[in-house]
Amino acid sequence: MAAPDDAAVFRLDDNLSLVATADFFAPVVDDAYEFGAIAAANALSDIYAMGGEPKLALNLAAFPKDWDASVNGEILRGGAEKVLEAGAVIAGGHSTYDDEPKYGLAVIGMVPTNSFYTNEGAQTGDILFLTKPLGTGVIATAIKRKKSDDLFIRSAVASMSRLNAGAAKLLRHSDTTAIHAVTDITGFSLAGHGHEMAELSGVTLQFDFDKLPKLDGAEACIDAGLVPGGTNRNKDYYGQWTTTASGLGEKEDALIFDPQTSGGLLISADATHADSVEQIFNESSEPIWRIGEVVEGTAGHIVVM
Repeated sequence: MAAPDDAAVFRLDDNLSLVATADFFAPVVDDAYEFGAIAAANALSDIYAMGGEPKLALNLAAFPKDWDASVNGEILRGGAEKVLEAGAVIAGGHSTYDDEPKYGLAVIGMVPTNSFYTNEGAQTGDILFLTKPLGTGVIATAIKRKKSDDLFIRSAVASMSRLNAGAAKLLRHSDTTAIHAVTDITGFSLAGHGHEMAELSGVTLQFDFDKLPKLDGAEACIDAGLVPGGTNRNKDYYGQWTTTASGLGEKEDALIFDPQTSGGLLISADATHADSVEQIFNESSEPIWRIGEVVEGTAGHIVVM
């Protein structure tokens, strides 16, 4: 790869390439099985963002010495079942000790050599889509502080543990000329990952805040001050490239810069094909939201209206 992307691609021949990634983190939910599933879905997401299909995964785990072994087993079970759902296999891994538990995967997949996606290539006039709602960061913070409604927790867990496999499959079946750039939205937030796509593509991304999908309870968590530290770090860094409309303030910033766990795919699609892309998703009951467009402007800039 000539530029930084979601995963590494290694060309095998004219038809196929390997795509590889690794990711792991500390728990974002209390349930061990759900944590394992979310961490696995998050790691697998980078393969889907490149248009690839996962084939095998290696566990990456760190557990406290004095932990109940059954908790470790539940984390690994959650990850293994999510990998199985992806059509791949757990082929081993490595574990070590750490006072704070951590889990994730190294993943190997396959991708067509001449038609994998990159986060570079968005063009002026493109329509921007997102395949998962925002707000996992603030809800995870509410979970840690024991201040989240169970209904909101269920919604967030369902979103974080849902694979981006369906979205990637539909994109592969779209007109290959329609999709100009793809990336997944994770810890650096919509603004951060959007900035990277905009900078590499030499364009400005313009988001319509009212069209951004939001998890149930996300705005309530923000109103209650349940904002993770990563939000401020994202804003401190990516704020230099982000301009928001005068009517938007700290509450809106908290969502724009919210660090996501296992977030959706950000897609830049040719405007002439945007309706058909949306139709394909709607007919398959796969979530997708039209959230903005690519405009002329300073490379790497984000505008939120």
